Amino acid sequence: MAPGETAGPSSWGRYPHVDQRALALAWASDPLPEGTEPLLPYGLGRSYGDVCLNPDGPVLLTRELRRFLAFDTQAGVLRCEAGCTLGEVAELTLPHRWFPPVVPGTRFVTVGGAVANDVHGKNHHRAGTFGRHVRALELLRGDGTRVVCGPSANTDLFRATVGGLGLTGLITWVELQLASVMGPWMEVEAVPFSGLDRFAELTATSDQTHAYTVAWVDGLARGTALGRGIFFRGNHAEGGGDLPAPRLRLSVPFDAPDALLSAPLIRAFNAVYRHWPRGGTKRLSTWKFLHPLDAVGNWNRLYGSRGLLQHQSVVPGPEAVQELLATAADSGQGSFLTVLKTFSDVPSPGLLSFPRPGWTLALDFPGRGAPTFALLEKLDGVVRAHGGRVYPAKDARMSVDTFRAGYPEWRAFAAHVDARFSSGFWRRVRGEL
Repeated sequence: MAPGETAGPSSWGRYPHVDQRALALAWASDPLPEGTEPLLPYGLGRSYGDVCLNPDGPVLLTRELRRFLAFDTQAGVLRCEAGCTLGEVAELTLPHRWFPPVVPGTRFVTVGGAVANDVHGKNHHRAGTFGRHVRALELLRGDGTRVVCGPSANTDLFRATVGGLGLTGLITWVELQLASVMGPWMEVEAVPFSGLDRFAELTATSDQTHAYTVAWVDGLARGTALGRGIFFRGNHAEGGGDLPAPRLRLSVPFDAPDALLSAPLIRAFNAVYRHWPRGGTKRLSTWKFLHPLDAVGNWNRLYGSRGLLQHQSVVPGPEAVQELLATAADSGQGSFLTVLKTFSDVPSPGLLSFPRPGWTLALDFPGRGAPTFALLEKLDGVVRAHGGRVYPAKDARMSVDTFRAGYPEWRAFAAHVDARFSSGFWRRVRGEL
């Protein structure tokens, strides 16, 4: 191990298990390390699979690049280094009634990671993806050059970098247009639904009235109960005082045994979830509504030592979602957490951006070896048959054919990949492993 290097971190799904080295970055002005080994930026590792893993070279730890460089409180324009998290951005900007324009399910995502994965949130129907709100960014390329790119400068490289999975170089800083909000609290409503037809009705009406919409689905329901769940919708609320700091309510101290996420216990969890408190609108903090799992530290350990495998796809509509849900339920393995949302026709800016018009379904499975991988391949087959795509940020094993079918612009993207940057994911979907 070279001077300055440490043992590398893993992905959030903790699969695949790889030995990788890590090199911490201290200043955005520092050059890239010398050598010929492939490099890969690494923020907080909240990607589930191997897009943040680099078995053949060091990952560049960007977390110390966390300085705020400029904040126009009147226009809501923020420039910060790529290692700042979306949670840190929100804590800085919410008192001024500005908020990150798009946030995923966790606040523990770096700004550079949000660009590299072109993350989406519960407000896609209005805001689109994170990359749509990036005004400019600086990219440190493998040859040492620094390139500022954005929607109107070096646009081809910008389109490759947004959603480019860290493969076009190291993002050092990002300039972001924030969203104006009325206050730091949210008004949230939970509405039960009996099936996908009712989900579609709720989505059609709620997207007109609410900034954020998403649904939990009972992943083990079958027959006439297939597709039942709880629909959540929310808006930023006026007033209410200062937002309390987010709290870590508990933490998972060790890997759970396999039996913890067995089908009977998942059924019991789903029964509790279906009785989520409802009956009108409730006021919640932005943390509690937008990032509920952040209240549980190391919750990925609940899936056991063999890791968590998530399958998130976007497909044209309810027929494909019904087939995906039925395939998962019939397998007997059960998805512990199943989330359903629709994507609007707001165009995504990146060549490899995941969202496009349709329905997106996320299914979480504990690693159980061959049966789990066989199920995931069946789910991929459903996605391919319906002309959909699988989300790279959540993937650890999709095939070359599945990737190329879902991302027809991959060749145009490949032309912008920096020769010094690579990842386990990229080598896999290029057919190099």
